[in-house]
Amino acid sequence: MSRRVFLQSFTALLGGFAFPALLQSKPELNQWKTLQISPVAGFQYHHGETLWPQLATRQTVTLIREPSNRFDQRTVRIDWQGEKLGYIPAKDNAAVSQLLDRGETMSALIVGLKKSNNPWERIEVEVRWRT
Repeated sequence: MSRRVFLQSFTALLGGFAFPALLQSKPELNQWKTLQISPVAGFQYHHGETLWPQLATRQTVTLIREPSNRFDQRTVRIDWQGEKLGYIPAKDNAAVSQLLDRGETMSALIVGLKKSNNPWERIEVEVRWRT
């Protein structure tokens, strides 16, 4: 048996074991990926303080586009059970607003709650995107 034939046979044999493993390691479609973690802007101006005792980490919040917002046309509002908590900060809302405008499936969770006098430190949300 020539060296070339041996290497081809050996490679084919290894490929027979490795190929099914590659197929199994294929990432699942439709899984959630974290896009960003952001504080909630404007918490102190909306219903945040009244809702604070009811909020808990891992609770879902709703992302709502407000393209006609007079301050920023990329505005993304954050609601919890139909009540406004605040917004994705303007410096962080470009990707989220574009994905929502394209009709992508987005989700958000409360991932941080902190008793602080600084409203920007009170709530953190994880914005996730279904790929």
